[in-house]
Amino acid sequence: MHRHIIHIHIPAFPIEVVRVSRPELKGRPVAMAPPHSERALILSTSPEARREGIFKGMPLRKAVKFCPDLTILPPNQDLAGRAFRGLTKVVTHYTPLWEPFRPGHIYLDVTGTDRLWGKAKDTASRLRREIKEYLCLLGTVGVAGNKMVSSIASRIGSSEGVLDVDHGKESSFIAPLRVSFLPGIGQVRKKILLEELNISIVQEIAALDMDSLKLIFGKQGYVIHQRALGIDPTPVHPPRIKPTIAEEITLSQDENHDEKLLGTLYELVEKCSHQVLGKALFPHKAGLVFRYTDHKEIMRQINLPHMNFWNFDLYTPLERTFLRTCQRRIRVQFMKVWFQDFSPPPSQLSLFPAQSFTSKKKVLAFRTLNHIRERYGYEAIKYGRTA
Repeated sequence: MHRHIIHIHIPAFPIEVVRVSRPELKGRPVAMAPPHSERALILSTSPEARREGIFKGMPLRKAVKFCPDLTILPPNQDLAGRAFRGLTKVVTHYTPLWEPFRPGHIYLDVTGTDRLWGKAKDTASRLRREIKEYLCLLGTVGVAGNKMVSSIASRIGSSEGVLDVDHGKESSFIAPLRVSFLPGIGQVRKKILLEELNISIVQEIAALDMDSLKLIFGKQGYVIHQRALGIDPTPVHPPRIKPTIAEEITLSQDENHDEKLLGTLYELVEKCSHQVLGKALFPHKAGLVFRYTDHKEIMRQINLPHMNFWNFDLYTPLERTFLRTCQRRIRVQFMKVWFQDFSPPPSQLSLFPAQSFTSKKKVLAFRTLNHIRERYGYEAIKYGRTA
């Protein structure tokens, strides 16, 4: 059975999401960059801005000089996250095999769904209409027998917004395209191909022998040759859903005082610990996310050294990670803590328990606090460092 892969492509997704609520920005050159930073780089650009020569990674100061009419938007991750969740909700109605590539880009495997939704191209057209109707987002959709060709088809686009590449026509479809369309051909390799071999289109890569390809791409030579022929066996990987316990907070006032930030961190860990204790599970992994005022986000993941669900044991490794990571002289506006990879307590008791007398006292105090909160509410009692 031939595969049918659909790729949804919404260019400049975070900008298009903002344009839904601010229609006056439509048709204008728009870029997204962190505010209040002289050395900020462009994070995303609208098609109108790209036509003016503005590109992702360009210094903000240079972009404003280059295009005085450029509208700068601050990143709004919460809004973009809600929009992407709405997009995935529409997608999951058609197939359980869907893979989020990045915000605004989703692969769908609709192989064998002809009796439900009709031909793959008709499914793609219907899907595009639903996204436009429910989310007011307009994008292009590519349909092909594999992920790579469907992605390229969505980037080229068409007047109808859907481009279907027939089975067996993948090689002839990508042959006249620029080599930069192939995954794995970056700016450096593109320059080498053009300057040393005078190669600029995909067809010329497909015509090279394997020895020449290995000289240029090394071990990736065979893979690049397969891609140049329109072959991509990569399956669509559905997102893995891991049980997660998380707490987050947007600070009422941006803060850079370590003592106050660590108090907030302890409060988040304490709330997570309360949930973990209720499930009687031991977390093996923990993560920390915090966002600065200039919207730069830092994320760290650690393996927990001991199996425990008491907050005084869970907090210490996260505190070390935070102090080691948060080194910038910029205020923090958002923090998040999460725990994953849970396992039940061991059924076999240890003959020589390693818990000290001090730890036993801490556990007893923690259980007492938990009992008070269950009776009078969680906010009935607090630790001094979180007050």
